[in-house]
Amino acid sequence: MKKRNKLKILNDPIYGFITIPNELIFDLLEHKYFQRLRRISQMGLSYLVYPGAHHTRFHHALGCMHLMQKAVRVLGFKGVAISEDEEEALYIAILLHDIGHGPFSHAMEHSIVNEVNHESISLMFMEKINEEFNGSLTLAIQIFKGEYHRNFLHQLISSQLDMDRLDYLKRDSFYTGVSEGNINSERLITMLTVVNDELMIEEKGIYSVEKFLLSRRLMYWQVYLHKTSIVAENVLIRVLQRAKELVEQGIELPASKALTFFLNHKITYENFTSEVLDRFSKLDDYDIVSAMKEWMHSDDLVLRKLSSMIIHRDLLKIKIKKKPFDPEKIEKHITKISETYKISKADARYFVFEGAISNQAYHQNKQNINILYKSRKIVDIVKATDAYNLEALSKPVTKYFMCSPKYKH
Repeated sequence: MKKRNKLKILNDPIYGFITIPNELIFDLLEHKYFQRLRRISQMGLSYLVYPGAHHTRFHHALGCMHLMQKAVRVLGFKGVAISEDEEEALYIAILLHDIGHGPFSHAMEHSIVNEVNHESISLMFMEKINEEFNGSLTLAIQIFKGEYHRNFLHQLISSQLDMDRLDYLKRDSFYTGVSEGNINSERLITMLTVVNDELMIEEKGIYSVEKFLLSRRLMYWQVYLHKTSIVAENVLIRVLQRAKELVEQGIELPASKALTFFLNHKITYENFTSEVLDRFSKLDDYDIVSAMKEWMHSDDLVLRKLSSMIIHRDLLKIKIKKKPFDPEKIEKHITKISETYKISKADARYFVFEGAISNQAYHQNKQNINILYKSRKIVDIVKATDAYNLEALSKPVTKYFMCSPKYKH
C-alpha cells in the first residue's frame, strides 16, 4: 500500500502557509473529534451581525498551532531550552485546547449540558484520544492542566498573552472586518522571553502589548458583546431550554439522534461518561440549525416563535444601560406579553429577560503580563506603561441589558 504523505502544507488567509510539524500532529488533525471542529462556528451567531464571521474552531486551532511554532522558534533563538518532546506537547495542547466546544460555542454550556465548561470537555477528549494514541498525549495533557514543572509552557497555552488570544483577536478581526482587533501577533511573539520560568515581554514590545489590550477591549464591545449577538445567543439558550422542558413533559420533538440524547438526559460533570462524550462528539451546529428549522412549526408557541427568531433573524429588542433595570418595569413587560400571546407568565419570561455583560481587558494579579527592562527589572504592564488608559482597562466595566419582543402578533 502506498504510504501517505503526512507532512502537508495548509493555506490560511491570515498567515499564509501553515506547516504540519510531524506525523503525530497530522493523525490528530485527521481524527474525527478534531474534524468535528469544522462544523463548530468560532463566533457562535455573530454572523447575524457580521456576515463574514463564518470561520470555524478548526481554522482557529490551526492558527494557534502556527503561532506556537513561531513562539518555539523565537524562544529557542533566545536560548530558552525546549526539548523536542516539550515542543511536540505544546503543539498538541494548543491544537486541542478548544476541542470540547459544543455547537455555537458558548451557548451550549447553559443549555445542552449543565454547567460543564468546554475546558473540562476538552480535557476529556484529550484523555480519550491519549488512550487511542498509546499515551502520546500525556505530556501535552500535563502542560495543558498546568501540572508540568515548567510553568511558561502552560502560559503559552493559557495566560493573558497566550497563542489562543493572539490568534482569535487577529482572526475574528479579519473575518468580521472590524479592523480595531487587528493586532500584530508576529511582533508580540518576537518580543517574548522567559525569566525565572515566567513568560514575559521585552521592553521594546511594550507598545505592542498596549495595542493588544486596547484591541481586546474594543473587540469585546464591538464584536463579542455586540447587542445583536447578545440577543441571538440568549434566544438560542432559551430555544434549547424550552425544548428540554417540553421533552421532560413527554412531548416528542424532531431532532437528530445526538441532540435527542441531550434533550432527554440531564448531563452534569458527574455523569459525563465516556459514552456521553462519544455522543457529544456527534453534536455540531448543523444539529441545532436543522432542529430549529423543524421547531419553527411546533405546536408550542414559545418554541415556535423563538426558533423562528433565529432562523429568520427577527430577534427580540434589546436595551443596554449602566444600571440594572427596574424589576417593576420588567414585570410590566412580562404581563403585557402574557396577555398579548395568551400564555402564562412563566412562558412569557422566555421573551422578556435581563442580564449583565462585563468587559475587562486585563486582570491584574492574575497571570500578569510582565515587561522585562534592559536593566533586568520586571514590571507589570499597567505600571510599565505611560498610557493612563491601561489602568482603566484593568477595571471591569459592567452593563445591564433587557430583552423584550417588538410586540408583533
